[in-house]
Amino acid sequence: MEMHREISRPRRPRRDPDAGLREWLRLLDAVLGAIEAVVWDVREIGEQTWEETRGTPRKVKRLAATGWCLTAIATSYRLHVTRSAFVTRGRAARQLEALHQKNARRFYELCVGHGGAFLKVGQLLSARADLLPAAWITELSKLQDQVPGVPFEAVRATLEEDLGVELAEVFSSFDEAPIAAASIGQVHRATTTGGLEVAVKIRRPDIDELVVHDLDLLEAFIGGVRDQLPPSDWDTIVAEVRAMVMAELDYPRERATMERLEAFFAEGGFEGIRVPAPVPELCTERVLVASFEPGVKITDALDALHAAGETKRVSTILGRLLEAYVAQVIEAGVFQADPHPGNFLVTEADELVVLDFGCAKELPASVRRTYLGLVQAALLSDRAGVIEHLDALGFATRSGSHETLERFADAMLRDFRDAVASGAMRFGDGDAMIAQARGLMSASEHDPVVRVPDHFVMIGRVFGTLGGLFAHYQPTIDYARHVLPSFTRGVRG
Repeated sequence: MEMHREISRPRRPRRDPDAGLREWLRLLDAVLGAIEAVVWDVREIGEQTWEETRGTPRKVKRLAATGWCLTAIATSYRLHVTRSAFVTRGRAARQLEALHQKNARRFYELCVGHGGAFLKVGQLLSARADLLPAAWITELSKLQDQVPGVPFEAVRATLEEDLGVELAEVFSSFDEAPIAAASIGQVHRATTTGGLEVAVKIRRPDIDELVVHDLDLLEAFIGGVRDQLPPSDWDTIVAEVRAMVMAELDYPRERATMERLEAFFAEGGFEGIRVPAPVPELCTERVLVASFEPGVKITDALDALHAAGETKRVSTILGRLLEAYVAQVIEAGVFQADPHPGNFLVTEADELVVLDFGCAKELPASVRRTYLGLVQAALLSDRAGVIEHLDALGFATRSGSHETLERFADAMLRDFRDAVASGAMRFGDGDAMIAQARGLMSASEHDPVVRVPDHFVMIGRVFGTLGGLFAHYQPTIDYARHVLPSFTRGVRG
């Protein structure tokens, strides 16, 4: 019987000693193919721009350094996919986290070393915790305060060439050290011969040529690593970032936006919110001159007030900040879309001054009416209305279901809905925001959003950044004073 039981056992299939090797070679071939695709994407762009950069060693050097840095980052993520197949899940997760930190540092050093579009995009991405791993956000956040300035002789040359006269004929005093240096331009304090204190913004020399090449390389880079990033409508996001950065080169457009919003806040009855006024006769393609507005960086002011226990003043300042953006998005039809702390000043009277309109977005009246309708539907807990307005705005998920979109809408508008009931807007702490973000990401992974309207890329970035400030300082904002008026007055134009 024992013999019969032994004989009746099923035979193990004969092991092919070469099967493992063949599987490995197929996997290796697939990985190398992916790496090759990324490298050739970058190389193709390099060849397309070679004729333009020939004879300019600085551009050639920049192209080579940036191209290979981005390729190194992209290929390292591709190789991680291979390595993770041969280790435990826990070890693979630890290795991926270490890789995020290494690559974030690489990109940070690239941004600082080359400036241009890389620096601007790094600054933009530092506010997008919904798109990038935490290690990248931590590293890129340093870019907000680390921008090297342009030597004063280059500034003088640009000013005198554009204005057509020597500096002393226009300005009675001009501070050589910049009061702010950004990726596209820098700002100096000066006094005109007529006695007006002004802020003078000068575009960096040759920045427009470098930005075009940088953006092409960045687009190829995103194409190479998008599988490692959270599911999203990356085509729209990349296109919007490109448009955003290119718009910052357009100083006449920025001047027009500043004039429009200066008048909007000055004439619209907004208490304690203002925008600098341009000086048209001193503005050119590369120079933007506006009234100098005294004040301190908003986070410095809030930190000092918070330490002194001035919670009411903290809430007033942040209430004005929220009011400024709700009014711009719903009423004005154009909004400043670069809300990092360096672009907001607080005066001694707790007035809010909004600066830097190079990064701005216009919203047609029809789009603004739809956003207003979305808010109103959410406030009334009208599920069908929320879905209708999300569809009208152009959102879509992979499955076509609205579940993920509803969760995002609920998260975005929950604070407004709660404020209607209580009369005041309160915000969760950092841990609560992280938990909420994780829940949203989980929903997105199950059924990712595959189409995002371009205007929402910038609106989402703005209110995501503001939410971080509110969560940190925990203000209690008077909803009826700072938010409801814009919802009541509605869309203008």
